[in-house]
Amino acid sequence: MGKRRSRSQSQLLNTLTKKQKKHLRDFGEEHPFYDRISGKEAKPQICQLSESSDTSNSESESESEPEQVSGYHKLLASLKNVSEEEEEDEEEEEEEEDSVVDDAEVDSEGADDDVIVEEETAAASAKMQENVTLSADPEGQDGEKPPDTSDKSPEEFTDAKHESLFSLETNFLEEESGDNCSLKASQDPFVQHVSKELKEKEIQALATNPKTTHQLKWPILGQIVFSSKFQKLETFKPPKDIDLKSLHLQKPLESTWTKTNSQFLSGPPKSNSLFTPLQKELFLIMNSYQDLFYPERTALKNGEEIRHVYCLHVINHVLKANAQVLGNNSRRRNQKLGVGDDDDFRDQGLTRPKVLIVVPFREAALRVVQLFISLLEGDSKKKIIVSNKKRFQGEYGSDPEERPPNLKRPEDYEAVFMGNIDDHFRIGVAILQRSIRLYAPFYSSDILIASPLGLRTIIGGEGEKKRDFDFLSSIELLIIDQADIYLMQNWEHVLHLMNHMNLLPLDSHGVDFSRVRMWSLNNWSKYYRQTLLFGALQDAQINSVFNKYCVNLQGQVTVRNVPLTGSINHVLVQLPHVFQRMQAENLASVIDARFNFFVNKILPQYRDAVMSHTLIYIPSYFDFVRLRNYFKKEELNFTHICEYTQKSGVSRARHFFLQGEKQFLLLTERFHFYKRYTIKGIRNLIFYELPTYPHFYSEICNMLRATSRGEEATWTCTVLYSKYDAQRLAAVVGVERAAQMLQSKKNVHLFITGEK
Repeated sequence: MGKRRSRSQSQLLNTLTKKQKKHLRDFGEEHPFYDRISGKEAKPQICQLSESSDTSNSESESESEPEQVSGYHKLLASLKNVSEEEEEDEEEEEEEEDSVVDDAEVDSEGADDDVIVEEETAAASAKMQENVTLSADPEGQDGEKPPDTSDKSPEEFTDAKHESLFSLETNFLEEESGDNCSLKASQDPFVQHVSKELKEKEIQALATNPKTTHQLKWPILGQIVFSSKFQKLETFKPPKDIDLKSLHLQKPLESTWTKTNSQFLSGPPKSNSLFTPLQKELFLIMNSYQDLFYPERTALKNGEEIRHVYCLHVINHVLKANAQVLGNNSRRRNQKLGVGDDDDFRDQGLTRPKVLIVVPFREAALRVVQLFISLLEGDSKKKIIVSNKKRFQGEYGSDPEERPPNLKRPEDYEAVFMGNIDDHFRIGVAILQRSIRLYAPFYSSDILIASPLGLRTIIGGEGEKKRDFDFLSSIELLIIDQADIYLMQNWEHVLHLMNHMNLLPLDSHGVDFSRVRMWSLNNWSKYYRQTLLFGALQDAQINSVFNKYCVNLQGQVTVRNVPLTGSINHVLVQLPHVFQRMQAENLASVIDARFNFFVNKILPQYRDAVMSHTLIYIPSYFDFVRLRNYFKKEELNFTHICEYTQKSGVSRARHFFLQGEKQFLLLTERFHFYKRYTIKGIRNLIFYELPTYPHFYSEICNMLRATSRGEEATWTCTVLYSKYDAQRLAAVVGVERAAQMLQSKKNVHLFITGEK
């Protein structure tokens, strides 16, 4: 009888929902909402529970005589045997359910999208559960390890609720969606790329093979260079007209791209003009899965235009890759045992993340996600499912009232530092058909969006206990946007990231090795990774990363347009520019050669009190520290401003320099990049090194007119350069002048700008 009673109690217990169980534990009775109404009126019964069960707080119940115990109180007694772990799990699930309800409570002024999204999330998840087997996250909620910093919360939020809904292992391709993965390998560039097989001999020959190059001129991109270390070098020219079918866009991108990109198109969109001329040429290179370095991406002109086209490429790649996996899931489910070859189903990497987008600020990440939603949604009246959208907008959005209204800065500054400029973030995004999951654990994500600092804190360094970089092992598409800004942040983070790309993971992370591609098992993923690098300038450090770490088997494409006119033409003041060339034996000795040349040749000319109000512009922080220490040692009358100087120190330094109390002012380039203050009182300029951004040269020179008191005739400007500064020199004076200066035997060149 005891066994029968325990079985009946467990059966009744299983029929109760989690909220009913919680109510029984807390109040000792079933919630009135779930009372079963019968035809006969039942007399109220008062019972006394055993010591092991919860007792009611009512005095009438405590004083009454014991009566027959109801079935629910028997269940209540059995509920006390639930383990603490199960109680904690239930409470966490209750909180997650409450959070969904809170997310659905949106103000009526402007959050219709969130209401629809949250309502459809529950409906869609219920529909998916019919055909989906629930599976727990193999990594739990630790797919993304929190950074080991004191100012951050101990636990980093990741969405573990929608794990089964976005799982590639337990979902199948919907027949109605039309996402057919059986694409012909001879047509689709994605299938061509992932299906191409390398041989061991080709990999071994890369170390000795010379790089073959071929230069072409395209209508919009200009001079581009195709290069490859593999035997076959594929080059092509852009066609005049593009057919959307030839691009092999995955549904629904063919229809949604028209609306998403309409802001850049003039006139009604046509079938052959859905791209701007720049977008058309860029997407042709992206769709060929070749590496691309485009150094003419500016925030003012074409930044958003380029962001739109690479987001299209990302979504197209992810949809195709996931459709291939889901299609093979359906084939394996319908296939009889013992029929077919396992190699036919190799469609994955060692880990799920396949796209990494590196952006400098949260505002850029916000715009990328908004483009993803727009590309999947389009003109459709039915909103797509976006989990945690409200939380994302709160953490990555910005309040326009926070910005001071009287802040006057150049247009390029306003374009770069718009919105939320926090540079420490990372977020995982999972995409399954027409649903997006934000804050997905890294090992359950398709796309990772992060800043270099956000990645550096999770990758860690040698000797650190908490570090993880396995999620980078199977990245197939790497996008580094606004690479020039990382020169102003910390370029070491970018180098650290590239050194950990496409390494064999230290843990299996629950992967099905029968589904992993052979080139991924062979540790050849870096030869299949496409890298898209966008920046605003040609720089030796950016070129070095592209040449060293980009070894795509499809080849590399670099845009190399020489600047015909330099930024010196934008100098508005009448000023003599003296360019002095220093000699250096090799690239490693340039730093010391510049310091010795400055100390021995340049600085003695400005020690006289007549040469007061001298601003020394220093691009490198290490050079700044070296000069500052030298000035202190020599007891020179100087002050300094760098990116680490407090606001009060900046004000004092500017005041002392303007009043002439300090003869020299040392100014770092990073301070100018982040603040753009106008330094008043300049009469003499010294560029210790050519600026990283060409337009900084004209901005600094034009500061002389801020306090014009009739000393224009005594203004001077001196620039130090070497033969290793050819790119920066050409950007400042123009390519023709730069060539003449580098080939000439003279070490001093004079240019005069401004009105005569």
